[in-house]
Amino acid sequence: MSTKLVAARLATSAGVTTVITRSSNPGNIVGILDYCKSLKMVQGQSQQDTPSQTLTPTGEDSISNSIASLHLDASSKAPLHTRFLPDPEPIRDRSFWLLHGIAAHGTVFIDEGAHRALASKAGLLPVGIVGVDGHFADQEAVRLVVVPTKRRTRSSLSNSNVIIPLSTPSSSIAEVDLKSGVEVGRALVNYSAAEIARIKGLQSTQIQGVLGYADSEYVALRENVSLIKSVRPATPILPPNAYLEDLTSMQNP
Repeated sequence: MSTKLVAARLATSAGVTTVITRSSNPGNIVGILDYCKSLKMVQGQSQQDTPSQTLTPTGEDSISNSIASLHLDASSKAPLHTRFLPDPEPIRDRSFWLLHGIAAHGTVFIDEGAHRALASKAGLLPVGIVGVDGHFADQEAVRLVVVPTKRRTRSSLSNSNVIIPLSTPSSSIAEVDLKSGVEVGRALVNYSAAEIARIKGLQSTQIQGVLGYADSEYVALRENVSLIKSVRPATPILPPNAYLEDLTSMQNP
């Protein structure tokens, strides 16, 4: 079942309505399509009738009953199924490929500031990176995981077991809990895992001095970053008695 849910997530994020139903009867898909078309007709009819007519209470009851009757007729013929609605703002082309088309070879941990910068269409700079995991080369895909960070001064760590090199800028000293991170996207990186481990937390102008070269000031260009949407589309409001009728359909497949 988990693979079906993964497939549904991929399809809906690309803007495709997805249905899960029994495969023992392939003809079910025709009944489901008819059911979906009937729902659209009912919703369209109710939207047209409501603003254009001034009805008495008796007239309103008559229209509601006719709509519910039509919807019940469609529901009674619908095979048992689960329908996943498409994302209203689907992911297209390169962004979809980055998120779902290639396997991640490692993880780059970033702070909240770097995440906000990516959300604002900026690239990923080394100063926003707090950790790296895995073995990957440049131009390979990685997971982007944002973790909460707490900046601390060098003096506050003097009595702890943490060893901070003198060359490390004070602004780069942070207390990080990598286990509490949340994956927020994928990226194609310009540097390998070993290189990122050496330049994490540094300014872009320091890359040359640390590595001896600087292929790019960005660890990942913004065009090579795709962020995961955290908000899923809401279920639309159905006609009167729709939920009760859906339950009836499930009980009488």
